[in-house]
Amino acid sequence: MNDKPLDILIQNACAFFFPEGKMLSAASYGNGHINDTFLVSLENKREISRYILQRINQHVFNDPLALMENISGVTSYLSRKLKSLNRDAARETLTLIEPAPGQNLYTDQEGGCWRCFPFLENTLCLEQAESEADLQESGRAFGDFQYLLSEYPAHTLHQSIPYFHHTPRRYQALCTAAETDAFGRASQVVSLLQFAALRQEKLSLALHLLEDGALPLRVTHNDTKLNNVLFDRFTRKAVCVIDLDTIMPGLSLYDFGDAIRFGASAAPEDEPDLSRVALSLSLFDAYTKGYLEGLQGSLTDKELDLLPYGAWLMTMECGIRFLTDYLEGDIYFKTAFPGHNLTRAKAQFALAQDIEKKEQEMKEIVGNHR
Repeated sequence: MNDKPLDILIQNACAFFFPEGKMLSAASYGNGHINDTFLVSLENKREISRYILQRINQHVFNDPLALMENISGVTSYLSRKLKSLNRDAARETLTLIEPAPGQNLYTDQEGGCWRCFPFLENTLCLEQAESEADLQESGRAFGDFQYLLSEYPAHTLHQSIPYFHHTPRRYQALCTAAETDAFGRASQVVSLLQFAALRQEKLSLALHLLEDGALPLRVTHNDTKLNNVLFDRFTRKAVCVIDLDTIMPGLSLYDFGDAIRFGASAAPEDEPDLSRVALSLSLFDAYTKGYLEGLQGSLTDKELDLLPYGAWLMTMECGIRFLTDYLEGDIYFKTAFPGHNLTRAKAQFALAQDIEKKEQEMKEIVGNHR
């Protein structure tokens, strides 16, 4: 519990970022589940502007300084790159507010850590694609993001969440949860555990290729959902990739795969009717087309060959994480009803199985656009 009222904490944070400014209003903003996000209006030097003010969730991100080093390094690099291409850096990447050079993080009296970005006016955030064109645009945005950062030294970034996409570790965590069986649920999920066990070796392929030098280490976003792209309100074109907390070193397969898992499925990730769970090849085609357009040829042939595998891998990993959480008593993911994580796990494994059936068609689609 905070000792000070939230409105006081917000006012103090605004005073740090805008020493000469006056806060006019502040309200909760967006649908994020991790950080506390506020849209604030400030008068500064006779101009009224709006900003996004965020309090970082230090239970999820326990090293705010490292987190902000990642974001500062990437956004500064993106700004320089965009300017060199005669693009609008102020609109096409996030910009950290710094009252003095390097001062992009405010720590309040409670130990809470805050940051601030300009609010990008006349943009909208979509929770679901309303057309294939929306999904294609989000693919182009994430592809462009990868292209712009293709020469960034990924190894210099901190692991804001260690081993986040280390799928073999995720699988071992599942095995441990099943053996411990703290909540007596393992007997209910025998077929799901067998499904994952039969695919254990394939779960390690990406990391083996990275270790062998067959896949390059890249800057990855690691949360490539549609709602992490801002669209222009009038043109419906993608403007800016947001939510950079999980920027880390990783593989291009992770970003592509998670976007497909979430965006190209014909059903929600917690669909109870497994007969409805399937990969939409038309949505896969739309996203892939946009993604490869944005990349401008910056992926290697091996990376392109493995894009369908990336979709399968991220779907399996997500299913494994849901199933692990179910066995451990639903302690990580928020649930809306009893057995929610089990429902999610079943749906993700069903989607992974459908991806296996459609792998050749997916490869042909990638081939059409590469």
